Amino acid sequence: MTLLALGINHKTAPVALRERVTFSPDTLDQALSSLLAQPLVQGGVVLSTCNRTELYLSVEQQENLQEELVKWLCDYHHLSAEEVRKSLYWHHDDEAVSHLMRVASGLDSLVLGEPQILGQVKKAFADSHRGQPIASELERMFQKSFSVAKRVRTETEIGASAVSVAFAACTLARQIFESLADVTVLLVGAGDTIELAARHLREHSVKKLIIANRTRERAQTLADEVGAEVISLADIDARLAEADIIISSTASPLPIIGKGMMERALKKRRNQPMLLVDIAVPRDVEPEVGKLANAYLYSVDDLQAIIESNMAQRKAAAVEAESIVLQESSEFMSWLRAQSAVETIRDYRSQAEQIRAELEARAALALQQGADPLEVMRDLAHKLTNRLIHAPTKSLQQAARDGDDERLQILRDSLGLD
Repeated sequence: MTLLALGINHKTAPVALRERVTFSPDTLDQALSSLLAQPLVQGGVVLSTCNRTELYLSVEQQENLQEELVKWLCDYHHLSAEEVRKSLYWHHDDEAVSHLMRVASGLDSLVLGEPQILGQVKKAFADSHRGQPIASELERMFQKSFSVAKRVRTETEIGASAVSVAFAACTLARQIFESLADVTVLLVGAGDTIELAARHLREHSVKKLIIANRTRERAQTLADEVGAEVISLADIDARLAEADIIISSTASPLPIIGKGMMERALKKRRNQPMLLVDIAVPRDVEPEVGKLANAYLYSVDDLQAIIESNMAQRKAAAVEAESIVLQESSEFMSWLRAQSAVETIRDYRSQAEQIRAELEARAALALQQGADPLEVMRDLAHKLTNRLIHAPTKSLQQAARDGDDERLQILRDSLGLD
């Protein structure tokens, strides 16, 4: 049995191809049934995200295996093999194990160390497990990868630093305010970056969230999710003084928050400080705002400097994480190889037990017939010893005759001989 990982990701294929090779949740069960119907496939897990589509398989290794799997993948998605083959990567056994561990730990992600991938891997495993048989080796590999990802998160700083603009903005806010539980945050816009920032802020239990957007409908969907109030852009001037933190990211060609607006807000607040994080390009906040006392303005360039510094920290942590993956994958493969000896050990024990039972029965019969107990015991020990060492003795003799010193040493080690 061979463990195999194959797929495409953001490093090997453009989005135009990745989106054609994805497996939607609605078709996953059907795809798995089709995949497991392939003669060489014993079990499988399908991982499909915006950045990667990967198949993790337990297979019988044969010469035409790759061609058969490429054919299945292309037939299923109605693609030509030429389109897919040049973007595919393959990992066998120990490489497949370490690849999955790296994926689950965020070491193979577009954003190094991002935490979402572990949840996606766990979901892929659960979905693939639902109603489908899964090989024990494959299941053990995934469970081990989950524990390795947890160890990487616990023992390294791989996910400690902000490397997205939204996360960096929230990190900055937490550095300036001791607790977000007492602050009101105004989010200007309702795009992806603001949506991500809103989720980060909700996780830190901010006192109040207000979302200002040009169209209330789009903002309301996000507001319902994070428990925020929705206002229009025209209401910002009247409500700005309520906000301790303003995070803005719109597509407006002109600034939304000007110096005069901020002066009025600061006056209402009796000069209590305000943090403004302007993520927009072009800028949503006039640069002159940053010159006002108690107005602390950070632009996207300021955040980028934080992100670059944090990315350097993540890369340093990734070195530690890679050593953890190397150690854990090696240990897993040692365990997996040891499993192949289980059946042999079972057969060996069964054979020894049969010999013992046979000779014990003979000894018991001899005692019943009045034989001398001491002689019966000596005969039992002699015959048991001879029967148990017969096969190893023949193997030792054959290795010596063949001049095979390596096999001879292995046999000596197996028999516990110095």
